[in-house]
Amino acid sequence: MNLKAQNPALLIVDVQKGFEEVDYWGGNRNNPDAEDKALQILAKWRALNLPIFHIQHSSTEPQSKLHPSHPGFELKDGFKPQGEEPLIVKNVNSAFIGTDLKERLDAQGIDTVVIVGLTTNHCISTTTRMAGNLGYKTYLVNDATATFDRVGINGEKYDAETLHMTTMASLHNEFATVVNLADLLETL
Repeated sequence: MNLKAQNPALLIVDVQKGFEEVDYWGGNRNNPDAEDKALQILAKWRALNLPIFHIQHSSTEPQSKLHPSHPGFELKDGFKPQGEEPLIVKNVNSAFIGTDLKERLDAQGIDTVVIVGLTTNHCISTTTRMAGNLGYKTYLVNDATATFDRVGINGEKYDAETLHMTTMASLHNEFATVVNLADLLETL
């Protein structure tokens, strides 16, 4: 498979400084190298002159680390758009709801998307599910996404890696093809 020939768009979802505050999000985080791997993908996309869409979460909750009034709203270093790369600001989990992402993809004739970013079981999952449901050929990069521990409805703790992998299992071959960095780069 030659992924480059499909003119895939890279969707970089919510790689924001607010996620550096690990305790706020539930503690332990998996895939500590996710951003480094996402940066490798971003560099490759730029080198190949493929379409890139930066997605930024703008929380409507004033106390959120991702609210525009908080320094955590800012994209992490290395993830700011360059040149004509669009920045799409959303305030729900899906990058497709309340934004013009679909219209932008469709206007450019893009039918394939590659998704990286934060957090696996929230905005990554929701954006991936919608991309699949909207008919895009969707690739989700397992090791360029990450999440945090969560407390369940009965107070039980679920570790980040378990949440991450069960989310990947739920998405794979249903809404997306889950790949890792090495496999993705090999297809370009």
